[in-house]
Formats: sequence, structure tokens, C-alpha cells
Amino acid sequence: MKISQIEVFPLNLPMKQNFSISSGSVGSQQEGAPHVYVKITSDSGFEGWGECRPSHRWSYETQESVVTTINHYIKPVLLGENPEDLEAISLKMNKQIASGIAHGQPIAKAAIDMALHDLIGKHTGRRLSDLWFGTFKNEIELSYLISTNDPEEAYKKAEYAKNNGYLGVDVKVGLDPKKDIKIVEAVKEAAPELFFRVDANQAYNFPQAVRLASAMENIGVDVFEQPLSAGDLVGHAGLRRKTSIPIALDESVWTPENMTQALRLEACDIVVIKVTKMGGLRKAKLCGEIAKAANVGLLGGGLTESSLALTASAHLFNYLDIKTPVDLNGPIFLADDPVEYGPKINDGTVELPDGYGIGCSISMDKINSFQVKK
Repeated sequence: MKISQIEVFPLNLPMKQNFSISSGSVGSQQEGAPHVYVKITSDSGFEGWGECRPSHRWSYETQESVVTTINHYIKPVLLGENPEDLEAISLKMNKQIASGIAHGQPIAKAAIDMALHDLIGKHTGRRLSDLWFGTFKNEIELSYLISTNDPEEAYKKAEYAKNNGYLGVDVKVGLDPKKDIKIVEAVKEAAPELFFRVDANQAYNFPQAVRLASAMENIGVDVFEQPLSAGDLVGHAGLRRKTSIPIALDESVWTPENMTQALRLEACDIVVIKVTKMGGLRKAKLCGEIAKAANVGLLGGGLTESSLALTASAHLFNYLDIKTPVDLNGPIFLADDPVEYGPKINDGTVELPDGYGIGCSISMDKINSFQVKK
């Protein structure tokens, strides 16, 4: 089997509510949300689909850079290659796009890697879990993401999560640091029994993070995620010594090498696994396995991807046996996507498709309707 075609589809998907992190808006009802779908076709006629969700507020990659990276650099060196040789393909992509602190353009590479897994599964008649010699699990539990600087709205959203089957909440802080404590208190009051994850997205310096962690200890927060800048592993290690709340790293860990360095410096209690940021399923799986071997906890996360990447990520999180509700929050924010057949989302629970590869089918009509016109 050889790769005969790689097609890239920049999409703008409709949002049903706005979404902001500490650095700014990552999608809105007015502007929608940038996504990129990739279709890889083999010479035997099998097709694999992948997705990535770039956001210039979260990383340096944009929709435009993903499209040009794949079309001008990755596609030319992968045509004619064996799609089942994932190691050789990874080396070719990394040779074309050089690495910095993280692997170069990991979000673009994630869409390629996901599409290859889907293609291999369809070609061989196996699910993702079968490719990893794991057990297929048909459900996963979601956390509910709360992004607001209004404590009253935060209370209502947490109450909604509690009343609609969610087992956890993921609360964004740093949007307005003066209101952080009130936001966290409101959420805890509305849903005291839910798993409580607070995500700062690198919003604070060290003294601010220490003060906030001290306050959150009394409130009853379960995890404090990425309080300091991505490169400050030493600072995170120091923060761990000043708080009883487990510290999770997200933006600090993009690669297996980042994971190893974080472990050496004892910079975290937990690492957040995200398929898109880690360059795809293959490297995300390796990061998770390294963390598990080191007895470090795992959280599952996403970047408001659509149903396609949600399904692929959920299969990986089930394989890694992540027990806590995962932050695959695309359904909370996206009004529609191109997946014609895929997961069944019932508020806090997702029923995963039992099909070859990722298990989703894609509507070309919807691809065309959402596609960004040149």
C-alpha cells in the first residue's frame, strides 16, 4: 500500500457559544472556529481522515500555516510512501519541518498522523484499539468546560454540568485575575461533588500562582493546570513544594522529550495528553505511556476539536485508562461539523462508534459548505 493523494481542507466551523482563555478568544459565534481536515488516500482506494484545531491564542500555528505546511512541505515527501510505516513517516516530516523546543509544526503533523491511523485501520479491518493491542471501550465521560469572568454565569454553568450528567468541570482562570477566586468559589458551591480542574493557560507568575493555589486549597480544587509559562519547569517544581493541590502540565509537554524533562525536574504530578498538540496519536500515546511508567497521573484534553478528533482522542484516552472525566469540549462549543456518522454525545457521556480506524464517516457536502474559500 502506498500514499497516492493527500488533500487539505481548511474549515470554519460554527460556534454556539464564545470561548476564551487567559490569552484571548479562541472562537466565537460571530467568527466561528478554524479547523483543518486532511484526507489521505492509498493506491488501493482506502481513505483516512484526520483533523487538527489550530489557534493562534494557544500556539504559534495558525490555520494558514497548517495548510501551507502540509501542502508545500509534508505532502511532497509523503506521496508514494508506505502509510503503515509510521516511524519512517514521522522522521520524514521532522526532517522537512525542523524541531525547536517542540517538534516543528506538531499541530499540522497531528492531522496527518490521525489520518494515517484511520487509513491503516480501514485497510486492515481494525479499530484503533486493535492497532494498539488494547480493549475497545464504547464510552467515555466528559468534563464540562467553563470559560467566563462572571461568577454568576460560572455558577449557572456548573449547575448545568451537575444536572446534565457531567462528572467533572474544567474552569478557565486568568481571564480577569481579580475575579478568579470568586469564579472558583461559585463553581464549587454549585457543583461540590464534581471533579474540579482549574486551568490557567500560563496566566500567572510564581507569586501569583502561590497565592491562588493557597486560596484554592481551602475551596477544594482537585487539579491546578499550567499556572506558569510553558518553559518554566523549575517554577512548576517549586510550586509543587508550596501547595497540596496536584500540579498538571499542559503547554509545557508537547513531546516525549518534554515529558522526560518534566519528570527529571519533578515539575508535575499530572500531565495533560492532547493528540493535536503532541503531533498525533502516535506521540501522544508514547507521552502517556512514559508518564504512566513514571507513576505520573494523566488527564485527557482537547482544543475544541470536532467529532472526528474527539473520537480519535477518546479511543486513546480509553487505551491509556484515564479515569477522570476528559476535557474533549468540542460539543460544548461547536454547533456543527462534517462528521456524518460518529460518536453519540449525551451531555457528559459519549458513546463511541465501533468501526474500523477511528470509526467516523465524513460528509463531503459539509466539508464543502464549511470550507474556507480562497
